[in-house]
Amino acid sequence: MDVRDSFYVGGKWVAPARRDTIAVFDPTTEEMIGSVPSGSVADADAAVTAAQEALEPWARLSPVERASYLSRVGEGLGGRMVEISQLVTREVGTPINISMMIQVGLPTATFSSMAELVGQICWEETVGNSIVVSEPVGVVGAITPWNYPLHQIAAKVAPALAAGCTVVLKPSEIAPLNAFVLAEVIDAVGLPPGVFNLVSGTGADLGEAIARHSGIDMVSLTGSTRAGRRVAELAAGTLKRVSLELGGKSATVILPDADLARAVSGGITMCFLNSGQTCVALSRMIVPRFALSEVESIAAELAREYTPGNPFDDATRLGPLVSAAHRERVLAYIQLGIDQGAKLLTGGTDPPDGLDRGYFVRPTVFSDVRPEMAIAKEEIFGPVLSIIAYDTEDEAVDIANDSIYGLAGAVWSADVNHAESVARRIRTGQVDLNGAMFNPLAPFGGFKQSGYGRELGKHGLEEYLETKSLQM
Repeated sequence: MDVRDSFYVGGKWVAPARRDTIAVFDPTTEEMIGSVPSGSVADADAAVTAAQEALEPWARLSPVERASYLSRVGEGLGGRMVEISQLVTREVGTPINISMMIQVGLPTATFSSMAELVGQICWEETVGNSIVVSEPVGVVGAITPWNYPLHQIAAKVAPALAAGCTVVLKPSEIAPLNAFVLAEVIDAVGLPPGVFNLVSGTGADLGEAIARHSGIDMVSLTGSTRAGRRVAELAAGTLKRVSLELGGKSATVILPDADLARAVSGGITMCFLNSGQTCVALSRMIVPRFALSEVESIAAELAREYTPGNPFDDATRLGPLVSAAHRERVLAYIQLGIDQGAKLLTGGTDPPDGLDRGYFVRPTVFSDVRPEMAIAKEEIFGPVLSIIAYDTEDEAVDIANDSIYGLAGAVWSADVNHAESVARRIRTGQVDLNGAMFNPLAPFGGFKQSGYGRELGKHGLEEYLETKSLQM
């Protein structure tokens, strides 16, 4: 049992303003595994004050000096990689091998890469009779999700600190324990007091307090589109900068000359990653009508290989969903797909065999999905794939773009130049060609209602900078 009873504020572990707590549950066993304090407005005030007091001396350090601290944080996370991966697997249900690579590997790399990234920023330049200076935006409120909890924390905290900002972090109340481990690592490397502050609590209480706080200069949220609208609304009261990474309904576009086996396999992998609880999940597969039958056969066979099971078993490819409420939401979408006339190829609403405990859902594939169906329009955030047929390339692009979201996508073709030309027509923040790997140094973010602003790499660091002109 991992019981946390203090916040990390001003370089110290401090008691919360009230005794309310939030229980943390293991979605595999349904058992409580820990708890964290439920913070209040008073706790937000204390964290913001500490961040404000630390801002000027931290910003005065050189970028290289700041990056050296963050490199040591990366080393500290790497030294606790096994422990953290096991913790995140218990909090979220991610299969342990994926936790090692993504849930811990990516955030470790994000902190460690700062030394290189600060060298790519133009901190000062001369333009005519002006010296143009890049300086930190100020105190940053970071509000992060549960699906890739430490990765999303690192994607905000590391570049904000590298830019010279100070941070108040509110992790998701569903998977907060890993954030406390990060605070321990930060404390161990001797980051100056108040530069990083951790308070936990609900979005309705603590999250809203951070978003509206007059002492916060920028708020960065990763979450649902509904949460993004609320944060933007609250932040508008003080005209603070807002960065939002929100929902998605991303598409795999398979062109007629593509290798179907590779393309369908790649699409399935990116749909079912982390049990579909991924903002960039490729949950729509847009395929040539002449190949529909073959795609259905391949997709159904591959999906059946994603047998739900204990995420600590190395053979498990599909862990549980994060909570009972979320499982019911996903099952409701599966039933809606059936009710609206989509063809169920595999999966469905029945519980997986042999799993009496845990929030498991069968990997589900639908075909004969029409673009106007709910399962083709709305973010399900579960292991549910919708296959949609097209007749012309223009129609395929139109279907891919027929979404309020624009976060990710994929294109498959035997001709990479052709794939690139189609990818350029898809209105999303990133598109993978022929299964290309995720690049943690490339800008990450969305179009349309997937939000605004960019994370990761040089572009992610620049989000936390303001521009000042000094006329000489």
